[in-house]
Amino acid sequence: MPKMIFVNMPVADLAKATRFYQAIGCEKNEQFSDQTSASMVWSETITFQLATPAYFATYTPKPLADAHQTTEVLLALSIDSRKDVDRLVEAGAAAGGKADIRAPEDSGFMYNRAVEDPDGHMFELVWMDMSAV
Repeated sequence: MPKMIFVNMPVADLAKATRFYQAIGCEKNEQFSDQTSASMVWSETITFQLATPAYFATYTPKPLADAHQTTEVLLALSIDSRKDVDRLVEAGAAAGGKADIRAPEDSGFMYNRAVEDPDGHMFELVWMDMSAV
């Protein structure tokens, strides 16, 4: 079995968050989704598990961070092309997220833009020409 990562995140509006994650390319796994959580599959090895705050609070004894006010994590996702980076950032913004929360970075061999989901979780969408590295 390959190594996998399941990123658990609290979301204020499960339906709105689900639309955002679908817009950036995730598929909802109905088998692991219900009224308190949505399993959003990014790849064969990466899944975002969105949870209502009440349900997420059962995972941890610590208070939940407000990602609009603090940075709890910055997630970087590899993207197949520069064009796809732009397309996904714009799709995420159209689905309730916020595009370019900091200036885009273009180093020639690497291009990335940052997008925030409706709950303030930050993502870098990154394309890199590995042959130039």
